[in-house]
Amino acid sequence: MSHFAVPRPTSQDRGRAAPEPAQAAAPVIRLRDVVFGYSPDRDVLRGVSLEIQAGEAVGLVGANGSGKTTLLHLLSGLLAPRSGSVEVLGKARRPKDFDEILGRVGLLFQDSDDQLFCPTVAEDVAFGPLNQGRSRREVAELVTRTLEELGLRGYENRVTYRLSGGEKRLVALATVLAMEPAALLLDEPTSGLDEAAAERVVSVLTRLPQAKLIVSHDRPLLRRICRRLVALEDGRLREVREF
Repeated sequence: MSHFAVPRPTSQDRGRAAPEPAQAAAPVIRLRDVVFGYSPDRDVLRGVSLEIQAGEAVGLVGANGSGKTTLLHLLSGLLAPRSGSVEVLGKARRPKDFDEILGRVGLLFQDSDDQLFCPTVAEDVAFGPLNQGRSRREVAELVTRTLEELGLRGYENRVTYRLSGGEKRLVALATVLAMEPAALLLDEPTSGLDEAAAERVVSVLTRLPQAKLIVSHDRPLLRRICRRLVALEDGRLREVREF
């Protein structure tokens, strides 16, 4: 039986630095000891820390008024923390820093009327990609593909304000997905949807590869989409071990 000899290090090898181990990729989203309040005498968030890796879906629960929407607004640059850091896509960011990653963080507002402002569905869905600098041909393809994915084919020329609440919810989600974000922040994504439409949204979200933070009171929905659940209580996050 032959054996492979282990080569002895030479003098040249001894002077050569050993290769550094590969570093793990930074989380897509990282909060470090974030404190925030709308008034100086009352903090809504009191030292919140959270990490979300690429491709990870995390559910966020908490009582009404606990600060869930505030947390999403901090992560999308609509608010700035009083202290602590908000890191998105590998960089600590203040609100002005989000301009350089326009559309890379997609926020679905709790109220769809806050998200829709163009006359027609196609114009609303096209607005974000056009502002990202994409060509009109590419945007037209994105609009068609995104609406079809959400079961909204044929809605392109529908007047937005005449849609039902559930239809507005789906169009608002389409405006977010059309920008092909790296991270999705979803505030009650199935609110106001009937069972069939909610099932369509769950099916889409389950397939999407982006990092996701999903606020919902619907725990069965979160179980289907998320591998991890965190709860916001008294201004702090805690991991929910079983949900």
